[in-house]
Amino acid sequence: MTEDARATTVLLVGAMMVRLALSGAYAKYVRTGMGDVLLVAGILLVGLGLVGVARALGFGRGTGGAHGHDHDHGDRAGWLLLGPVLALLLVTPPALGSFGVGRSAAVDVSSSGRTFDPLPAGRTTPMTLLEFDERTADHGGASFGTTPVRLTGFVTPANDRTGFRIARYQIACCAADAVAAIVRVTGTTGRSPIRDQWVTVTGTFQRSADGVPELRATSLTEVPAPRDPYE
Repeated sequence: MTEDARATTVLLVGAMMVRLALSGAYAKYVRTGMGDVLLVAGILLVGLGLVGVARALGFGRGTGGAHGHDHDHGDRAGWLLLGPVLALLLVTPPALGSFGVGRSAAVDVSSSGRTFDPLPAGRTTPMTLLEFDERTADHGGASFGTTPVRLTGFVTPANDRTGFRIARYQIACCAADAVAAIVRVTGTTGRSPIRDQWVTVTGTFQRSADGVPELRATSLTEVPAPRDPYE
């Protein structure tokens, strides 16, 4: 790869990082607290790329035609590497969705060892899908009682005849280490929401025969995807 191609690659990568950080789209790939770090790193790469491009243009003046001809094929190959970077700069891929649920690991809460206090009675309790799964594993869901809970996740296909499933990914650092927390939703009427549609469901815990954490819904609302899709 030529020096100008390398410098342009650095410049575009930096511009992509700045764009993702300023738009908030970076939250589709890494934890939300990393936005400032990505912004600073992107600005530094943009500056480094601009310096490299300026140097490359200066070095390119007065070079011999034969030398340029010898490296013409390699130059074209180097510039082709910019294609994926430019594509990411112009088009932001979506966050992880239902396609990966069946192809990635699910959250294992069977050995977490957490013991939960009973939920307060008399009011609906919002919680993450991960906490719902952990409470289900804790003494068979005894901490739920009859208290209604509210969950938000995206619809994922399943072979459940009694309902559908919602999921939400947990990430430690970035989307590469994501694992999904899954809950079956039953008790709804009419057609189930479409795949990858985000929903907020209110209902009560229900024991299931196959061990899948289950919520018997009393209400369901379709909602836009949250800014931070991960828990």
